Amino acid sequence: MKKTLLSAVALTALVAFGGNAWADVIFGVAGPITGPNAAFGAQLQKGAEAAVAEINAKGGINGEQIKLEVGDDVSDPKQGISVANKFVGDGVKFVIGHFNSGVSIPASEVYAENNIVEITPAATNPKFTERGLWNVFRTCGRDDQQGSIAGAYIAANFKDAKVAVVHDKTPYGQGLADETKKAMNAAGVKEVMYEGVNVGDKDFSALIAKMKEAGVTLIYWGGLHTEAGLIIRQSADQGLKAPMMSGDGIVTDELAAIAGDAVAGTLNTFGPDPRLIPANKELVEKFRAQGFEPEAYTLYAYAAVQVVAEAAAAAKTNDPQAVAKAMHESGPFPSVLGDLAYDAKGDPKLPGYIMYEWKKKDDGKYSWFPK
Repeated sequence: MKKTLLSAVALTALVAFGGNAWADVIFGVAGPITGPNAAFGAQLQKGAEAAVAEINAKGGINGEQIKLEVGDDVSDPKQGISVANKFVGDGVKFVIGHFNSGVSIPASEVYAENNIVEITPAATNPKFTERGLWNVFRTCGRDDQQGSIAGAYIAANFKDAKVAVVHDKTPYGQGLADETKKAMNAAGVKEVMYEGVNVGDKDFSALIAKMKEAGVTLIYWGGLHTEAGLIIRQSADQGLKAPMMSGDGIVTDELAAIAGDAVAGTLNTFGPDPRLIPANKELVEKFRAQGFEPEAYTLYAYAAVQVVAEAAAAAKTNDPQAVAKAMHESGPFPSVLGDLAYDAKGDPKLPGYIMYEWKKKDDGKYSWFPK
């Protein structure tokens, strides 16, 4: 009798354990959850969490609920590798992230070797999808795409400007600056300065003095909002009347908090704002009701979860290799960005980048609006 009871208990525990193992497919969302770029990490996390909640409420994917783990890489490549290895140990199968190209590229190697699909909402460096890896995808565009738009815009609207091209020496920042410079030069505009600064720099007095001496009338910035805001504010304080143009690395309202009123007139490239798609109105209002503005990459992260779920449904399995194959072959997949289909590299077929300008809203705060 005693032996039978023990066997029953053991069997019950085994069934319970097996049921839990079967009941969850583990996703990871990774980005700068803390540190100076935490605004972007919050976008990725909030977007992924909302999509997971919706999918789980509808029954999950292929009968399994999604369990979401969060990895904080602090925008640091070494920390990104640590996050990737932790995800491997935890049994993560799909990663939404990372944010920075310089983190996404090395982390993707870890994921590729360990049967994990990575779909980034934000890493735009072309190298991410140019290495022939089976597991890499994005829901955003590429720097060669937005650089060509920025370069053409400069040639059309600032043809006689004295342009300073400044970057933060990262794969994203320098990559975007170089792509813009290439397109601008091809259109007949030559920069008067090309400079690199360090991530984390606070005092740009020497750079600004050099730009004033060169008579700079337009600053093209390749980098993130943290340094951009300081360059904008300090340029205004030091009498340099030159607007800044940049890319998708400054698309957070935190830019205005750093730059102040000097942010007015700043330009940046980004994809069509998914908050403005009528079908997303209810979802956007739900985010706002929770006190979170789903700007920039929030809905790109949401779409990344959707695409994985749709591809898994098409593949009829949650096996990463099969899901990746379906992502390449079975689209387009419906998402909050519109229908997404992927090429052989893992790049989506998206509408092109457009130009935005920073203006004051009715509430007196600044944000970015389509030109």
